[in-house]
Amino acid sequence: MAIAPWLRGEGPRDKILERGAETLSDVELVAVLLRTGRRGVGVLDCARGLLARFETIGRLLAAAPADLAVCPGVGRARAAELKAVLELARRALAGRMRDSDALTAPGAVRDYLHLSLMGREREVFAVLFLNAQNRVIAFEELFHGTLTQTSVYPREVVRSALRHNAAAAIFAHNHPSGLAEPSAADRTLTQALIQALGLVDVRVLDHFIIGNGSALSFAERGIL
Repeated sequence: MAIAPWLRGEGPRDKILERGAETLSDVELVAVLLRTGRRGVGVLDCARGLLARFETIGRLLAAAPADLAVCPGVGRARAAELKAVLELARRALAGRMRDSDALTAPGAVRDYLHLSLMGREREVFAVLFLNAQNRVIAFEELFHGTLTQTSVYPREVVRSALRHNAAAAIFAHNHPSGLAEPSAADRTLTQALIQALGLVDVRVLDHFIIGNGSALSFAERGIL
């Protein structure tokens, strides 16, 4: 069943317009994006199947277009629309960060990093570079690793900071396992990067670990 034939006030689109998107379940939100099901399968069941396949919304939105396109009820056009939703949210948060001091908008920073790194199947180490006013200059994914680890080279991080003429940096990496807790190696790496960047007068403001549905801040934990 498509969404359109639902009785007024009953369908997911009506709920969004009358009560707000936050009132919808994960399945209903995905159903709104799919719009219709496929032969013999309603749109809500198609949405449930997608979430069951990818396990979380994060993994669904982070999936490669080719992996989405082959799913029953999706195809190339809807795969492109799903990717567009994620990119629109990421750009909106990027705009918030550019327009304000990163230290006064920690929620935007956390959300942006979470959207950028959630659901990845491999570890990624990324850096937000900031100017002297703590406004974002650039976001770079500097290193890509395996399911369990990423090799990060302080020299390359310093080189990127100098290329952007950055005054400060915020690190982020994901844990594909989903657990957003710092390991001993994470702590050691952070201290090594703080020392390396300190030599070129670049401050380290925070290090985020992105898990499934959560993001841990070293600064909030008092680790930095």
